[in-house]
Amino acid sequence: MVRYAFHSGVEAEIRALLEKVRMTYEAVIFDLDGTLLDTLADLAASVNRVLARRGFPTHDLDAYRWYIGHGSAVLIERALPPVERSPDQIQSCLQELLDDYGRNWDILTHPYDGIPALLQTLEDRHVAMAVVTNKPHRFAALMTAHFFERTSFSRIMGQRDGIPKKPDPYQALSAAHAMGVAPAACIFLGDSAVDMQTARRAGMLAVGAGWGFRPVGELWDGGAVHVLDHPLDLFPLLGR
Repeated sequence: MVRYAFHSGVEAEIRALLEKVRMTYEAVIFDLDGTLLDTLADLAASVNRVLARRGFPTHDLDAYRWYIGHGSAVLIERALPPVERSPDQIQSCLQELLDDYGRNWDILTHPYDGIPALLQTLEDRHVAMAVVTNKPHRFAALMTAHFFERTSFSRIMGQRDGIPKKPDPYQALSAAHAMGVAPAACIFLGDSAVDMQTARRAGMLAVGAGWGFRPVGELWDGGAVHVLDHPLDLFPLLGR
């Protein structure tokens, strides 16, 4: 089921008008963690191992739903005790995390139900696809190749030094340019307010993945135009 949000004032009138116009979207840009892949358990386990080895408290699985989304450095900063969040400590723990996760990223991680069918149908319909994530680029490339080897993503764009992270629209706009598609013809699908803000700043249709890490309310508050209950609910939005 596709859910809609309407707000007061001019914005509500604009959104209502857009709902009456059958738009055609030529491309879909996906977030990765919490959207295409359920990576929560492996990420949480890696961070907890780093914390435990240093004698710091660990966290339960649900806590990591709020820690993930702004990149690995922010993830480790949020997981550390507040008094231990010095730049040197964060950097040291970050390197240890990347090493640990590099050995353990595929233990419990898996695509969400409906994602393989969604990607295959989009491929069959010749809809361009890309991935834009704040996950380190080497993991984004590795994991998409492993789990979605039959999907022809035009671009995989993870976090890299010197490149702005979401919600900055730079990566999303770069992906649209690489696909040869205007931003307004792109759907941006993600599971957090960061993704919705990225979509809006890039001039793309902000669509929330209601099955992901964050609550649906965060997606609406972040600017989602639609929130999906299941990946296959995306098809009515394509207009093609």
